[in-house]
Amino acid sequence: MKFLLFTLVTRVPDPHTGAVPATRDRFREVVVQARLAEELGYDGFAVGERHEDPFLSAAPPVLLSHLAAVTSRITLFTAVTTLSLLDPVRAFEDYSTLDNLADGRLELIIGKGNGAAQARLYHVTTEDQWDRNREGYELFRALWDSDEVTWSGRFRPPLTAAKALPRPWQPRIRVWHGSATSRESVELAARHGDPLFSANVTHPIEPYAELVEHYRERWAHHGHDPADALVGAGTAGFHVAPTSQQARAVYAPLFEARSALARKLGLPLVFDTLDDFVARSSALIGSPQEVIDKVGRYHERFGHEVIHLSAEREGRADADYLGSLELFQAEAAPELRRRIPSRPLAAGREFSGVTP
Repeated sequence: MKFLLFTLVTRVPDPHTGAVPATRDRFREVVVQARLAEELGYDGFAVGERHEDPFLSAAPPVLLSHLAAVTSRITLFTAVTTLSLLDPVRAFEDYSTLDNLADGRLELIIGKGNGAAQARLYHVTTEDQWDRNREGYELFRALWDSDEVTWSGRFRPPLTAAKALPRPWQPRIRVWHGSATSRESVELAARHGDPLFSANVTHPIEPYAELVEHYRERWAHHGHDPADALVGAGTAGFHVAPTSQQARAVYAPLFEARSALARKLGLPLVFDTLDDFVARSSALIGSPQEVIDKVGRYHERFGHEVIHLSAEREGRADADYLGSLELFQAEAAPELRRRIPSRPLAAGREFSGVTP
């Protein structure tokens, strides 16, 4: 199994002090987190894309380019690139440039995006976001695969023998399709023979397991070898401590702060208490053995090979935050890697023109 640390670069009050960090300080913290992830042996570091409060992750190629310069081994991910909002030619230019700067250590997770702000900023609505995402992906992929592209579609001017530069480092980049509940994203992934990354953060396991099962069914329908299907999944929370009691004690104020923010934003509260959150969500909060067991239970349903874990400190003391990251790598990750074989990420592949 492979493990990514993941950030949406949220800018929210500290759950203990109420202080709101400066924007510059949040970006600096992300740089520290990425370097720490590499130092501790995590396999990847992922930056999301959102265009509204309380997120600062509006420009992942810019942030990831900086992270490429301060790391050397870790795979860099987007989670997700909202292709429904972007000109696919511009997205290709940005990510092809990043691919070169990162020496091919780049993988993308794409998706339609969400939130009301995207409609205000980009005039992309629920009525057209799926079509935009599909069309944008197909043009993006064509640009990556071919030196010259002739193309026409609904949402941007046509191309005739167009050559987009720079050419990427990787002849074939791995593009995951991120989905929370969308069968449209699943169908797009299965049709193109691409991996699926289940959000797996808001609800209990059932709707996500159903979506992964549907992906595998559609994968086979499109003539792909079932053994080649590749699945990743998110986690709703992350803190590891020597005992369950210690882990819950540290995470309790984080859970309360997140619940308060959800209420402020008018979001539904699926899990009323910390005990309910630990029991029924995908959150990995507990001792190393509890984490191993829970990942194993989810793997029985998903068959996934990659998971993302929150990179955020969220007001935890340095000793608690670093201790959790270190303990996971020392005691949980080795056993999960032993139990669950996984295919290499970009940083571990030879770029032969064929995606493993």
